[in-house]
Amino acid sequence: MADEQNWGDPIDLAEFGRDLARRRAEYEAKNGPIPVPRNSGTRRTPSKQALLDAINAITDKQGWRW
Repeated sequence: MADEQNWGDPIDLAEFGRDLARRRAEYEAKNGPIPVPRNSGTRRTPSKQALLDAINAITDKQGWRW
């Protein structure tokens, strides 16, 4: 079992997310979009596909790329 004292300080996930988004934007401004391979989706259930379609509709409307 790991010793709890070796885990370090807690990470603020909201701060981490903001920092990650900032670093990604800086990288992409210099190098272009990061190519992210997507899952082919051939084995998705109808409910999963509906969820992804809803997420895509929201992100497209907001101009986000997820």
